[in-house]
Amino acid sequence: MTLNGKTALVTGSTSGIGLGIAQVLAAAGANIILNGFGDAQPALAEIARQGGKVAHHPADLSNVAQIEDLFAFALREFGSVDILVNNAGIQHVAPVEAFPVEAWDKIIALNLSAVFHGSRLALPGMRARNWGRIINIASVHGLVGSTGKAAYVAAKHGVIGLTKVVGLETATSNVTCNAICPGWVLTPLVQEQIDARAAAGVDPLQAQEDLLAEKQPSRAFVTPQHLGELVLFLCSEAGSQVRGAAWNVDGGWLAQ
Repeated sequence: MTLNGKTALVTGSTSGIGLGIAQVLAAAGANIILNGFGDAQPALAEIARQGGKVAHHPADLSNVAQIEDLFAFALREFGSVDILVNNAGIQHVAPVEAFPVEAWDKIIALNLSAVFHGSRLALPGMRARNWGRIINIASVHGLVGSTGKAAYVAAKHGVIGLTKVVGLETATSNVTCNAICPGWVLTPLVQEQIDARAAAGVDPLQAQEDLLAEKQPSRAFVTPQHLGELVLFLCSEAGSQVRGAAWNVDGGWLAQ
């Protein structure tokens, strides 16, 4: 399919899952707005090689004013946001009684509230053009729990609930909203968990294998490319009647 003339805003996209999704959308012809902290130049260069227009905005998505500035930038520079991929997220692991309040607030703000704010800002233009795609990168932790991840699990469950509501509210239009629920993807967040096991004396390769074996029957990581191709499908006409869905891509995690 072609996304020529469409503009995609992918949050948390200077590396990892977000960058992989942005690359797939760019290869299909979309203009890309990247978002994220740190050095964006490598990501900008990678997307520019696809030939489309690309820009970066460093908004902190835990700050509502900065989210609004991001969308103002998108409209000013690109004219529209046709595809919104809410991908940015953070993690903190601790039992509930020891969970830092500030970590809880930050995770809820970035992993859940930012999805709401992005959606509310994107929807008016999508409705006016009668075409749009909102795709929320949730997690298997939006469908099941894990110990130590109270804020992350709560936020991702909230994202799936929000996805259903937006999917229903746009059901009679050519705007759709869906969630993708990856299992283990070798992102910096997951690498931190592997490194923690290694720091406890486990061989790094064994730590990786143990992590996969606990949850993911395929014993293989989901890749950003897998997720990007699913995003592309949801942007296509073939995906136009997938609405309010939570689509797990998890190597069999939830089949157990």
